Amino acid sequence: MVIGGQAVLVYGEPRMTRDLDITLGVGPSHLKEILALVAELGWRPLVADPASFVHRTWVLPCEQPGGGLRLDLMFSSSPYEQTALARARGLDLDGQPVRFAAPEDLILHKLFAARPRDLEDVAGILRKPTALDLDYLRLWLTEFDRGGDRAMTAAFERLWREARA
Repeated sequence: MVIGGQAVLVYGEPRMTRDLDITLGVGPSHLKEILALVAELGWRPLVADPASFVHRTWVLPCEQPGGGLRLDLMFSSSPYEQTALARARGLDLDGQPVRFAAPEDLILHKLFAARPRDLEDVAGILRKPTALDLDYLRLWLTEFDRGGDRAMTAAFERLWREARA
């Protein structure tokens, strides 16, 4: 499913982005198959040792031939990611079905990353008059906060209040 800046274009405020972030729904044990697919499509990995990089980061950065678009393939296998993949929404792009993260899951991904640009993206999504499943969001925010030192719930509630002001 598409996450990141391209998904923000669907649910949030337009911004410039030159990469495509895709959650694969499989863990790094599938790296060989993914590398074969990348090669078949004519893309090239941007790291010298993909196995070591993916083992550390769970991301395989690639580039389109000719130095165009960057593609970040994100490995994932957690129960949350499986839920998010099941909730992904299919959109038609030039006659091709493309699965995008649901807006709630995009918000969760952005809050997890928590970089300034990600928080701006969340604010932009929240300013749109989109109906959000707040119970779903808060359930996963609580779960993520419980699992570490993150304060995702507090960040969301602050951005939610600001968007509604």
